[in-house]
Amino acid sequence: MDINQLVEIVKKKITNKLDVESITIDDKTFLHVNHKSFKKNKFHLKITIKSKDLNNKSSFDSTKIIYKIIDEEIKKYIHSIQISFKKF
Repeated sequence: MDINQLVEIVKKKITNKLDVESITIDDKTFLHVNHKSFKKNKFHLKITIKSKDLNNKSSFDSTKIIYKIIDEEIKKYIHSIQISFKKF
């Protein structure tokens, strides 16, 4: 899988499960290229999301929800993930 496919899958899964006003997913894989645990087919994603469903939840709870939605991708294709939440 390439980064563009992964981004589309992650975006689709999140928007299908949550009421999302905006979502951006950036490839930050270059930050991990020199790490010992770096694998060529694993990516680092930065997700910024604004969602009514997450607005009144803590960052911790919101992160747990996102991790559950993209669990398969995390296990197979994601080396690292950053998530930030925008509030209304």
